[in-house]
Amino acid sequence: MKLRAPSVPLITVDPYFSVWSPADRLTDKTVCHWTGKPNSMLGLVNVDGKIFRFMGVSDDAPAEQISLDVDALSTTYVFEAGMVRIKAFFLTPLLPDDPDLVSRPVSYLKLTYESVDSAKHSVGFTVSVSEEICLDKAGQSPVVASEADISGIPCMRMGNSEQNVLNRSGDDVRIDWGYFYLAAKGKGASVTAGKTKYASDDGKKTELTSLTASAEGEALIMFAYDDINSIIYFGKKLSSWWNRDGMTIEMAIEKAAASYDRLVKRCREFSDKLYIDACRAGGEQYAELLSLAYRQVFAAHKTACDEDGQLLFVSKECFSNGCAATVDVSYPSIPMFLHYNPEFVKGMMRPIFRFAASENWPYDFAPHDAGRYPILNGQYYGEKDGKHPMEMQMPVEECGNMLIMAASVAVAQGNTSFIREHIDVLEQWAKYLIEYGQDPENQLCTDDFAGHLAHNCNLSLKAIMGLAGLSIIFRMLGAKRKAESYLKKAREMARVWLDTAKNGDGSYRLAFDREGTFSLKYNAVWDKLFGTGIFPAEAIQSELASYFRHVNPYGMPLDNRALYTKSDWIVWTATMFESDDDFRRFIEPVWRTYDRSPSRVPMNDWYDSVTSLMEHFQHRSVQGGLFIKLMEKDFREKSRKVLLK
Repeated sequence: MKLRAPSVPLITVDPYFSVWSPADRLTDKTVCHWTGKPNSMLGLVNVDGKIFRFMGVSDDAPAEQISLDVDALSTTYVFEAGMVRIKAFFLTPLLPDDPDLVSRPVSYLKLTYESVDSAKHSVGFTVSVSEEICLDKAGQSPVVASEADISGIPCMRMGNSEQNVLNRSGDDVRIDWGYFYLAAKGKGASVTAGKTKYASDDGKKTELTSLTASAEGEALIMFAYDDINSIIYFGKKLSSWWNRDGMTIEMAIEKAAASYDRLVKRCREFSDKLYIDACRAGGEQYAELLSLAYRQVFAAHKTACDEDGQLLFVSKECFSNGCAATVDVSYPSIPMFLHYNPEFVKGMMRPIFRFAASENWPYDFAPHDAGRYPILNGQYYGEKDGKHPMEMQMPVEECGNMLIMAASVAVAQGNTSFIREHIDVLEQWAKYLIEYGQDPENQLCTDDFAGHLAHNCNLSLKAIMGLAGLSIIFRMLGAKRKAESYLKKAREMARVWLDTAKNGDGSYRLAFDREGTFSLKYNAVWDKLFGTGIFPAEAIQSELASYFRHVNPYGMPLDNRALYTKSDWIVWTATMFESDDDFRRFIEPVWRTYDRSPSRVPMNDWYDSVTSLMEHFQHRSVQGGLFIKLMEKDFREKSRKVLLK
């Protein structure tokens, strides 16, 4: 990968079990949780009696890093230490066709070496993991360590001595319940507990309780986490998907060890295919963006099982406010999952459908979220004294999002079995859009960074495409009269939109009452993907042509009010271009942003288009939206078949 990752993925399982290296070299910085707080780890290699450090920060001499490569499912470092060359291969097997594997909280580090001078050498590896991985902050309370009972595999576990499962929700917080497991395979492999000295990035030395895995020569290290329960779901503690039938973490580790070689092969095949397909769809820079985003997108979700045995795929709104199952976070992320496995999109939508059907949701429009991660008891955003004031709602936004998501799932899977269960509430939300979506009142939308905005043209586009989506659903249900009625209404609204949003120079406004303004009209991409032809192609292409007047070094701003932009919406917008060259030209600044930004954090979607500095967000699930160009061809063909029926 030519792209310099702003932060390098090492362990990427879920919002709590997520470890990254925020540096070009694995020995330059303390490895950390995606929030930036330390999850100190130390990797050492003994070569002929001399100690070298290949991971983390300590007083030991660093090995010389020769290379770093990142693909969709793995990260590979190569070092030279003495007269041997070492390879550290991190793998989290997030294969999308296997939710059991996606949710299994086991990640790998394979350590191998080869002689540089053709001579034999004595080589031994040790990997230490500090208490920070199972606490919100080091030292908050004592940790306890004990042996784990796994046949033939040395393994120990470590956890907070004060176990209070799912004791809180929040954004910039880490798990402090459950148990971290460290296992090792290799000649003379062992795992021990004790104190390890780490040095922070500023040179301060700290001694922390740690687990340490050791082996002579090659070693397979497995990192695992048993969170006991994964989420609170409307008052009930639920398990993750992987252990819904009673599998223990020890069984999962044993299974992971036995399947490692097979998984490496499957993961390489998947990653290679992703890269090749993305190159064909959008070029090499596009393929690198997707390769970097893939693990992050999965790791910003928790895959759980509800009381009825159905899959839940719960996002965390990372470094925004920690909301869970946020609709306007799910909406931009769906392209990746529509392409690889739409069951995950259904898992995103279930918490919203459930809350919207409860007596605790008084409105006739869709909720914003279903809680604050990991506690899903109902909408958190804007809640005050148990109520959800109207001024903090996003009614047109979330209704449009849910309708488009529902239609896209139906198209992607070629059936309406899931959507049929919720058709009444979907139609209720469509009626809301008919009444309020043509010219939205002063309200928030997903791009609310500049606050409320009335007469939002892009928000009106979402309402129009939401109605188009429902028309597709009814067509698939065989209700052609309803399908034609909703499509007719969408076309009527589009005609009004074209007349009232125009600037007069071929471009269209930010708001209907603000002549001469501009904004990214990314919601119109669904007209192309659904093949509904609601907007004239010449109108869309003239709008797109105007965008190149506004492009800054790191992309086009969201609108004329500020210099910030969002990576997901840039790629959605670029997907509407008819020319492949224009697509690549429009997304190139996004690649440049991640390659050059001084903000060394897991991929942010919200950043300054002039400086490339990341705003508050990081580790965002919405990077799944980058996959929209990759999914375009297949999805449009599926849509065409639906419309021909």
